Amino acid sequence: MRIEVYSNADEVAQKAAAFVADEARAAVTARGAFVMAVSGGHTPWQMLRALAGEDVPWDAVHVMQVDERVAPAGDPDRNLTHLRESLLEHAPLRPERIHAMPVESSNLQAACEEYTLTLRAIAGSPPVLDLVHLGLGPDGHTASLVPGDAVLEIKDADVALTGLYQGRRRMTLTYPILNRSRQVVWLVTGSEKVGMLPRLLAGDPQIPAGRVLADHALVLADRAAAGKLDSHSKAEVA
Repeated sequence: MRIEVYSNADEVAQKAAAFVADEARAAVTARGAFVMAVSGGHTPWQMLRALAGEDVPWDAVHVMQVDERVAPAGDPDRNLTHLRESLLEHAPLRPERIHAMPVESSNLQAACEEYTLTLRAIAGSPPVLDLVHLGLGPDGHTASLVPGDAVLEIKDADVALTGLYQGRRRMTLTYPILNRSRQVVWLVTGSEKVGMLPRLLAGDPQIPAGRVLADHALVLADRAAAGKLDSHSKAEVA
């Protein structure tokens, strides 16, 4: 796992956008398409708006969701609401290329299976994502893989439901598909992450984020989040 540390969240978002654009161009050259999955969060929305200004082969891009709250359409808690605002209002991406998790379904278990079929149709069987963006919670969660939830132990499904977390159930990608992805980029910003970032870098299996494979992972962090890293951990500091 590589880490690069930048001055602030805005700079992290800009660097992340440039990195994603590079990955998109490489994937389209190699395989004819670029399939990425995006988590929620303020810095990721900044990244997506910045991505609109990059050289991206938008006609070959598919955007999946890493996770989503079970909430009505248009709810401000929905990642999809912000994802659409960040991309569709700024980039020439066709709306149908954002593939929403079907959390409004009356049968959420069937909805997980439906999203799995969508992933397979776009990214193969089993689906392999070109890039996954992940964040790091102050409790060590990533995606909606939260401490103590049974979803952490799922090994035979790529999409699953969580229990209640901060008042809502979630639909989330699971470890199997996250760990098959070609590239993971972590955006870690804010001083509330300072205690968890060293554990992520160490691959600490006691936190959910630490169980995501680090073989093809890049961490982009700001100085507030990286405050407790030793000089060795900060080997790649911008």
